[in-house]
Amino acid sequence: MKLRRTTRREDKGAPKWMVTFSDMMTLILVFFILLFSMSQIDRVKFEAVAESFNNRALFDFYPSIVEFENPSSNKENENQEIKKDGAASEESGKEENKDTNEEPNSLNDLVKEVETFLKENQLNKVISANRTDRGVVLTLQEQVLFESARADIIDDGKPFLEKVSKLLTNIPNHVKVEGHTDDRPISTFRYPSNWELSTARASSVIRYLTRVEQLDTNRFSAVGYGATRPVAPNNSPDNWEKNRRVEIVILDPNYDESQNDTPAQ
Repeated sequence: MKLRRTTRREDKGAPKWMVTFSDMMTLILVFFILLFSMSQIDRVKFEAVAESFNNRALFDFYPSIVEFENPSSNKENENQEIKKDGAASEESGKEENKDTNEEPNSLNDLVKEVETFLKENQLNKVISANRTDRGVVLTLQEQVLFESARADIIDDGKPFLEKVSKLLTNIPNHVKVEGHTDDRPISTFRYPSNWELSTARASSVIRYLTRVEQLDTNRFSAVGYGATRPVAPNNSPDNWEKNRRVEIVILDPNYDESQNDTPAQ
């Protein structure tokens, strides 16, 4: 019996070790490609970061690896902006000082305007105007508006209030109407004391200016001081007459009455 002779099959292609070697080389190549890609710097982002540091003058002592476009012009622009900001703040400060300095002058002009109005309307003999810390004070004596111990406005006093309303129409300031009496006691059914009388007189003036002359009610406030704020000693008929009065105060917008509520002199 003859033995079957086997023929050895020869493998075609590259040797097996070559496959392993090529896989290893491919992996090494990929590894170095990854390292190379990770080492790349985003130039745009880097320039932006470097520019921000350069604006903070950190690169004035250490040269940057990135060339800047016109670095001197950037510094000049920054200096110009700083100068402009400083000039603007200085100008605003001057304007604020100007406003505060012009405020008293505007009230002084208001006094002159009121005095001219009173003179042209022949009211300067019955109504006086004074400049105080609170504003401009118009003083009307009792006999101009009221009868003795009464708070109803007399007919002869209405034309005066009508002209005062024309003056107040052109002035946007808040108006405070104050009633004052002398120190002689009063006791009637309607007015038990000078407190009620002085308050009622101030309220009557406001009621006439707002209802009859149609002035804005939100601009007005009324207060009665009784005999607590005299302008003259209560020791003679002439001084009693001076103390019985109604004051219309055109308030200064900058005046804080809660901290300095003093009588007008």
